[in-house]
Amino acid sequence: MSRIFLKSAAVAFASVAVSLLLTLIIVPAIGFPFNRTIWLTSTVCPLALAWIASAYTFWQSERLKSAHRDLARAHAQLAAAHRRLSEKVSRDDMTGMLNRESFFAALEASRRKSDRGALLIIDADHFKIINDSYGHLTGDEALLLIASAIERGVRSGDVIGRIGGEEFGAFLVGATEQEAKRVAERIRGEVELIRFRPVDERVIPLTVSIVGVTCGEDAGVSDLMRAADRCLYQAKHRGRNLTILDRDISEAA
Repeated sequence: MSRIFLKSAAVAFASVAVSLLLTLIIVPAIGFPFNRTIWLTSTVCPLALAWIASAYTFWQSERLKSAHRDLARAHAQLAAAHRRLSEKVSRDDMTGMLNRESFFAALEASRRKSDRGALLIIDADHFKIINDSYGHLTGDEALLLIASAIERGVRSGDVIGRIGGEEFGAFLVGATEQEAKRVAERIRGEVELIRFRPVDERVIPLTVSIVGVTCGEDAGVSDLMRAADRCLYQAKHRGRNLTILDRDISEAA
């Protein structure tokens, strides 16, 4: 308020100065004598009117600025909340990875940017036995360990997601066939090293079957998934705990 008072005072006194200057020029020019009424009119009226009008104008301007700041702050908060909500909706609740829909959307976006890359499908072996024998909470613990192993195995910038109950996807951006094989085998090895002891001291082995397809220039996501499904069928019939990429089999030692 003090700033508004000072600014309106400056405007008021400037108005008085202009009014007096005009009075000194105009009144003699038209032949009127100076008297108290003219002096009071030239000072009091501009002082009062300009002060009130300028104070009201500055006050309204400050209110508008404050409203704009509040609106900008609310907009920023709303945008941040929208980003958090979008992030939450796009994530799998348990693992924090992208969910199925978001994973394939990210895969589509990556494919539009680059023709090169490889899609890996990672399937937890014999997972139904864990759920049936120890319960779904224990199964969830095992899935979290597998998800962590996948995150350790992929490269920075790769896209990973949970695309089914015990099935994960990883899109290796720009990867060649050899790079995809190395990543797939690294993931498989990381999972195999897990020592999962949900009950007593007995270790429950965790393994995954990993299949992958390298991306051709014209291959769509549906084509890649069909090829991966064919490879996964092979993996399940070859004993699991192995990686298959483009029909080339790299079994566990």
